Amino acid sequence: MNLEEWKEKNKKSKNYAHFDERTSISNVWDYISNAENIKSHGFYPFIHYEKKFNKFTKGAIKEKSRHLCYSSHIDRYIYSYYGYLINQKYNDYVLRNGINDVAVAYRDNLKKNNIHFAKQAFDFIKESKDCYIIIGDFTNFFDSLDHEYLKERLCELYNTTRLPDDLYAVYKNITKYSKWELEDLLKLNNLATKDEDINVLNKKSRVLNIKDFRKFKSKYIVPNRDNYGIPQGSAISAILSNTYMMNCDRVINSLVKKNNGLYMRYSDDFIVVLPRVNEERFKKLFNMVTGELCSVPNLVLQADKTQIYHYENANLLSCNTLVLENVENGRSVINYLGFTFDGKEVTIRDKTITKYYYRLYRKLNTIVKNDGYTPNGRKISCKNVYEKYSIKGSKVRGKDGKNMGNFISYVQRAESIFGDSEPINRKTKRHMLKIRRKIDKAFGK
Repeated sequence: MNLEEWKEKNKKSKNYAHFDERTSISNVWDYISNAENIKSHGFYPFIHYEKKFNKFTKGAIKEKSRHLCYSSHIDRYIYSYYGYLINQKYNDYVLRNGINDVAVAYRDNLKKNNIHFAKQAFDFIKESKDCYIIIGDFTNFFDSLDHEYLKERLCELYNTTRLPDDLYAVYKNITKYSKWELEDLLKLNNLATKDEDINVLNKKSRVLNIKDFRKFKSKYIVPNRDNYGIPQGSAISAILSNTYMMNCDRVINSLVKKNNGLYMRYSDDFIVVLPRVNEERFKKLFNMVTGELCSVPNLVLQADKTQIYHYENANLLSCNTLVLENVENGRSVINYLGFTFDGKEVTIRDKTITKYYYRLYRKLNTIVKNDGYTPNGRKISCKNVYEKYSIKGSKVRGKDGKNMGNFISYVQRAESIFGDSEPINRKTKRHMLKIRRKIDKAFGK
């Protein structure tokens, strides 16, 4: 992505309200592109909220949460611009070191998505015919990034012992960031925490006027006093996480390539494929890979997410007990980047399908429960249901003319990328019939 493409991508303001007023890239470009301004820029606190969602595990629904932050409008442009600049340095680094295809998330030069990367991994396994596979991820990845280690990697990326003053100002404010709880801002505006109240807040020009911001900031602003952690959700966090892992990625990739294998990392999810090695050799390589990962400050492998498999002649077998202590063998299927591979076929992951139908049925059951009317007595249109959950909605275009897409269009893209040889859509073929039956019931047809 060149600079003009970046500007085009970021030209529009965001719809949310923050401590400053909405603005556009054309209004702030001269300011954010001047390093002297950034050296002394006063960053606003992030607005922090806890996003709750349902996680589907072993047939049960568990409520989980993720802590997210979003920056003020001017700060977002600064973080995004400096993220772009770091990304250019990072892209040069990975090309020089032969690891361009290792860290595949948040990249602006690969022109691919998770579907392509899942296919690449599964194809490599199939072509290997006989291999061991390691799947894993890291615990609280963004919340754990060590600040000093991150700064060292940035210095390495910029080939310097001291960060430029403007970049250091950005680094300092993303590591020693401060936050203001969304819930407290809603209360200060005499609003509840329901979605409709958040929508009311976001229609304002600012979440607080300047006078109230100054009045309440000492009470509500919470600084990050730890020497680790960056806010998840900021425009620069993704590239910083890749920068944090760049040395580790280089070392592991070198080790794996020497054994004709594959190492791929998508944010905090990674896969290692080691072809044609015997059991003893695999054990040594496993210890070397995990040892390198654990040498990165604050990086912790999530024990229950680490899975080991052996693949041979289209047969996949879980073999956790080979190298993991106190861990039983699991199901003999690989779940990676939203897809499931059983050694023979690739399908959409069961969790993804379950989540899709859970949300669909919850929406339709609400319609049924209220006899097709809102609490205010307005008739509920089924258009929204079709747009979000049906093949009709997969073709809906937004105001900018771009295809808005939904889960079904995602399945269609997956079918196109994986090709006819994989039964990607087997579990979603009858979705339209299911939707029609539910809608007919909801509207008494």
